[in-house]
Amino acid sequence: MLIDIHVHTNKIRTVSRPNLQSYVTPEELIRMMDDHGIDMALVMCRANPECAYRMVPPEEVMEVCKRYPKRLIPTCNFDPRMVSNSPKSDFRPMLKYYKEAGHRSIGEYVPNLPFDDPLNMNAFAQMEEVGLPVTFHIGPTLGGCYGCYDDVGLPRLEKVLKAFPKLKMFGHSQPFWAEISADVTDKNRNTYPKGRVTPGRLVELFRKYPNLYGDLSAGSGLNAISRDPEFGYQFLEEFQDRLFFGTDICYPTQKLDIVPYWRELREREHISPAAHEKISWRNAIRE
Repeated sequence: MLIDIHVHTNKIRTVSRPNLQSYVTPEELIRMMDDHGIDMALVMCRANPECAYRMVPPEEVMEVCKRYPKRLIPTCNFDPRMVSNSPKSDFRPMLKYYKEAGHRSIGEYVPNLPFDDPLNMNAFAQMEEVGLPVTFHIGPTLGGCYGCYDDVGLPRLEKVLKAFPKLKMFGHSQPFWAEISADVTDKNRNTYPKGRVTPGRLVELFRKYPNLYGDLSAGSGLNAISRDPEFGYQFLEEFQDRLFFGTDICYPTQKLDIVPYWRELREREHISPAAHEKISWRNAIRE
């Protein structure tokens, strides 16, 4: 069993982002999943305007998932500036509606505001109250990118983790995973740093906050656990209950390098069978 915690799709072929590429169609997504032995996948929404031409709303995601109910799982999403663009906006009726309709989580949450901006804090409080986990993307700057902004060392993320201990938060993106090592800098945090890992801020946050979870999708997640193999194996073992396999499928020509890496982990027994099974699918089923 292999459950992908993070994929994207558009109902029809269209221009999704400024690079003029479109997300895969549902049919292409299922084909890629079949080709790579992925049984089920959590489908992300796109509700924030940063770096996008087109939104992918929860209703579209639900429609797609209903076509493939045994393969695709829907998320919901929203922008914290919606309703009244204020820290008093009430998103609870909407979130309760989506939860009752079968949306399992919120994601991918990417508004380019400071992580601890009052608009975000209001949104996180209501996510926690309604009981929906969130997959977030961290951006390295304010402007020119997407993702909640944080500084090196992730002090704003820690503020949120501390303020909302019952909110399950799934971290994703280069500036998130670069913090696995203490050598992270402003210059390399939005890249894929190489070399040995000296356990960094992210390891500290995982140990300190049980509501922090890891989305291993995309090059950022794979790089974090493979740049220093021995450290990576130890990290996977230590946090096996809070890590999740993922690919971040976006485009039809995309290489999914984590799939052969993940297969090799099992075949060569670099991590325990129990840890491999949890991260592959058991954690996703549990959550």
